[in-house]
Amino acid sequence: MRALARLVARADGRGGTVLVELHSETPLLLRQTPTDDGVATVHLVGGAAGPIAGDDLRLEIEVGPDAAVRVHTVAASIALPGRPGAVSRMAVRAEVQAGATLHWLPEQLVAAAGCAHLAESRIDLVAGASLRWRDELICGRYGEAPGGAVVHTQVDYAGRPLLRQSLAVGPQAPGWAGPAVLDGAPATGSLLVVDPSRPAEPAYVRSDGTAARLPLAGGPATLWTATAPDAHTLRAHLTSWEHPPLSADLP
Repeated sequence: MRALARLVARADGRGGTVLVELHSETPLLLRQTPTDDGVATVHLVGGAAGPIAGDDLRLEIEVGPDAAVRVHTVAASIALPGRPGAVSRMAVRAEVQAGATLHWLPEQLVAAAGCAHLAESRIDLVAGASLRWRDELICGRYGEAPGGAVVHTQVDYAGRPLLRQSLAVGPQAPGWAGPAVLDGAPATGSLLVVDPSRPAEPAYVRSDGTAARLPLAGGPATLWTATAPDAHTLRAHLTSWEHPPLSADLP
């Protein structure tokens, strides 16, 4: 299955945001939902199971100057096996202009046994743009080993590289569960915050080694990463850092 969805947002000149384009193709169904804070809120609804190996899905997001958009999904995405040798692909491309804000806060990606999935995100931020970008990966459904999944994120700020991050798990990724990567944790995630108005924060590693905060050199940005025994604990780690102010004594 091939599908393309597209979201374009513009400031309305009155402190709010309007969606001037909201294009969907099954299984990528975009639905605008109510908001009361001037941020246009959209939920991505899966119109079919999957992604299934062989699917090629693309989502394009454009946030114009001074506009603000929040994107959620209504449920976790479960990458499933399909025809032998096939790979499923979900590619997200986002452009965020000066003074604009994008909140990308989907539910988890679950790498089910036997899957072969590639999740690619590319975000281009103009100087003065703000971003909250959360990625969460669950290695297999309950009681099963994970399939193969690669999560790759590329972020540029003001035309310069800000973040290049890749994670591979599953039978084709030797050592992924070892101490140098996830150390046996079945859930992992990250939260990237780019905010020109937010004060810089020092690097921090939680005492048990399950979470870390890293300021990035390429822009006004901080990356949080975490591992956890389950999706609920992982979300708690990342959610606790989503809203300033932040204490040096993190949970």
